[in-house]
Amino acid sequence: MTKPKIIYHVDAFTSEAFKGNPAAVCILEKEMPDSWMQSVAAEMNLSETSFVLPGKKESTIRFFTPAAEIPLCGHATLSTGHIFFETGIASKNEEITFSSKAGKLLVRKSGSWIIMNFPSYPSEPLNIPSGIKDILGVVPSELYNTGHGWKLVLLKDEKSVRAMKPDFSILKKSGYGDLIVTAPSDDNNFDFCVRCFAPALGIDEDPVTGSAHCALAPFWKEKTGKSRLVSHQVSKRGGILKVEIIGNRVEVSGQAITILKGKLMV
Repeated sequence: MTKPKIIYHVDAFTSEAFKGNPAAVCILEKEMPDSWMQSVAAEMNLSETSFVLPGKKESTIRFFTPAAEIPLCGHATLSTGHIFFETGIASKNEEITFSSKAGKLLVRKSGSWIIMNFPSYPSEPLNIPSGIKDILGVVPSELYNTGHGWKLVLLKDEKSVRAMKPDFSILKKSGYGDLIVTAPSDDNNFDFCVRCFAPALGIDEDPVTGSAHCALAPFWKEKTGKSRLVSHQVSKRGGILKVEIIGNRVEVSGQAITILKGKLMV
């Protein structure tokens, strides 16, 4: 009989249950086949499932959407760090090193917040094509390609970001299937707002997207001159992230809450 694996359901980038971005965290005792991890992620049917193999000096982590593996996921990294600290896999004063397909991910705890040290991604400006309104439903003020392969769209205000209702079937096939949409925040508690759409990865809208902030932090630093910023992801579930540029890295901070612990029997 297969030994059960412990799996958790965590809401990330929130301190409230049923808010933020849910992720599954599966703790492994040995490496598992890619096909098995993809099947588990599809079964969990959350935007991301992390599979982590704890180690003494560093732990291996991989991320799967219901449809594909991705190299980096912020909210699943946050969720995994939260589980490590909550269950005692890591002590609360320890810095965790995760080895991922995006490189080393460093995670530490500060009070109720978990701080993740990620790579920083530049944004390259693009010309705005004439037919973009047919794809996005809006004409952006600016358009960029990010260093991790997403498109980044700047809109004039938060109202426009909240009002976006893209046709996901069109978006998926358009070359804009991994899309970050941002604008200055209307709320003085935040520097900018954001929504993220990823139909190309099987996620129409991601509730809160830590990895997008690897591009958003340097983007908004260039716009505002501030190296420390607070982001409000204005999806239906919503989320709050603190970001800071440190050299060529981005620190993304958030809170998390465990919703469920179970045994995976396969």
